[in-house]
This record gives sequence, C-alpha cells and structure tokens, in this order.
Amino acid sequence: MKAYLGIDVGSVSTNIAVQNEAGEIIAGLYLRTRGRPVETIQAGLKEARKTLPKDLEIRGVGTTGSGRYLAGVMVGADVIKNEITAHAVAASHFVSDVKTILEIGGQDSKIIIIRDGIVTDFAMNTVCAAGTGSFLDQQASRLGIPITEFGVLALQSTNPVRIAGRCTVFAETDMIHKQQMGHSLKDIINGLCEALVRNYLNNVGKGKEILSPVIFQGGVAANDGIKAAFARALDMEILVPPRHDIIGAVGAALLAREELGIIKQPTKFKGFSITDLAYRTSSFECDGCPNACEIAEIYEQDRVIGRWGARCPKWDIVEE
Repeated sequence: MKAYLGIDVGSVSTNIAVQNEAGEIIAGLYLRTRGRPVETIQAGLKEARKTLPKDLEIRGVGTTGSGRYLAGVMVGADVIKNEITAHAVAASHFVSDVKTILEIGGQDSKIIIIRDGIVTDFAMNTVCAAGTGSFLDQQASRLGIPITEFGVLALQSTNPVRIAGRCTVFAETDMIHKQQMGHSLKDIINGLCEALVRNYLNNVGKGKEILSPVIFQGGVAANDGIKAAFARALDMEILVPPRHDIIGAVGAALLAREELGIIKQPTKFKGFSITDLAYRTSSFECDGCPNACEIAEIYEQDRVIGRWGARCPKWDIVEE
C-alpha cells in the first residue's frame, strides 16, 4: 500500500494524517503539543506506525502549522505549506464547491474565502483569545464541565443570555454576574457560544463576503453549540467535514500527494526510525547586521539539520 503523510504542528495540538492514494484517511491522530513539539511529533509518528500495515510505503510528506519548518526538517518533508493553503485544500477535497471556511483552533481563528477553487481572501486572529478554543477550555474548566459536554448543554438552552464576548476578562466577569442573577448554566453556556461567534464575525469575518457552502473546521467544530450559533447568525447551513480536528494535516498530506504526483521524484521522508533519534533545539542572535535576527536551529543527534528566522542566506544549511 502506498500512502501520504501530513503533519500539522500548532501551539495547542499536533495532528497527523495518513492517506492512501485515493485520499482516504487510514490513520489520524490529534495530540496535545504541550510546549514540546519535537517529542510530540516523535510520539505521534510512533503511535501512527503501530496502526499502519507493515507493507505501507510513504510516498510523500507534507507539513503545516506554526511548527511546519521544525517538523519539515525533522521528518524530511517534501512540501512545507502555511495553514491557509492546507486548510483550503482539505476543505475543497471534502466539499468541492466550498466558498467559505470558518476555522477556530486552540490559539487562533481564521476565515478563508474561496471562489472557483481559488483562495481569494483570508483573515486571521492571532492576538485575542476571546475568539479561540482556549477561551472555551478555560471557561469549561472554571465551571467544572468537560469541554466535550459544552455543545450538548448549549443546545438544551431555551433562553440564552447575552454575554459580553469581546474580551476574555469581561466575558468571564459577565458570566459570573449572570450566574449570580440566577440564570441557568445551559443558558449561560449558550450565551457564551453566541458571544464567541459574534466576536468572530465582527473581527475575523468583518468585511468578508460569506457565501454558502460554508465549512466549519478546527478543533472547536466539535462543539455543536458553536456550530448552531454560526447557523443562526449567518442563516446558513454549516457543514463540518470528517476529521475536522486534524484538517490541517489532511491538507498537508493532500498537498504532498499533489506535489509528488507532478514531479515524479522519490520522497525525502527519513522514515519512522526518526522516532528513536535524539533531537534538541536552540537559538542565538546574529550580530552580523542591525537586523539582529534570532536564529532557531534544530540538532539531530549532534548535527544541525535546520535553521530558520534569518532575513538573509548567511545561516542557510547547504545540503551535501
């Protein structure tokens, strides 16, 4: 069997997808990064390997996410692409005529506008937690409710209350106030879902032409309360694709399949044996010019295999 591997390394989660040549997902993993991307990538590949057929051949590898360069040099990626491209490719794979992608992850959120199969516009929120999954996690923890039950409770609401959702601090204060007023927990949670959606549409989606079909993806798409709030706010059907939680990795695998199919070259993948190698990372500030670039580098065993962060080629690693 021949397959393609996609790895999406983010600040909250590291996702792995393995797809066969028909584009079907034969293995998928969602792992918490917990500030240790190198160890998480190794653990994920080791776990994925256990579920794959012994005769499986990885024909190509793609990486994406904020840690895409780190993952790319570790595993030997054939394609390294940003999240916008990976998410758009994956969404189009599941819904060929998709026009709008709503994506909410743990630490950021984004909207992608697609017309005729091409990304024509996008916007990202990377500075405010009020429109991200980490805010929901924080409130679920404070209320003592498993985050998996948030959406179920929200759908049971009969009279949602309005929560000030433009800032996490104000939202939490408002939620406490509403609790003290005697509003039910279900109504408060539903109000919180509507506040997050309102914040998303007023900031990330501001000025964007949102047309159907609309796909909702990212980890927060598992929350039926948020999905229902989007449907009410937009008055549109909201589609959630399979394995929405690892959609970036799915897109990376699809990009690798496309790339290797065009150039007809062997993969650069180093193999699953990298799970047993010792890696370490470090950084330093270059004093070669006034830019004072912070250079990050990764070592495999005792050999530097990758550097990034420079504005010039001074620290580039030339492959022998």
